Amino acid sequence: MNLDRAVLAFAGTIVLVSAILAVTVSPWWIALTLFAGANMLQASLTGWCPAAMIFKALGVRAGTAFR
Repeated sequence: MNLDRAVLAFAGTIVLVSAILAVTVSPWWIALTLFAGANMLQASLTGWCPAAMIFKALGVRAGTAFR
């Protein structure tokens, strides 16, 4: 798995988990979905992604989006 796929899988997991928690536990979990969406928008505009930096430090090989 390369860095691009790891970041997309992580973001998708966060969105799905927070949506499930919002339905089953508390509507306040939507805040996590909003944070993930805002972070994805910010990363698309600036090219800077904290999750990509963490995955890169863990040794995930580079993709084409986050260098």
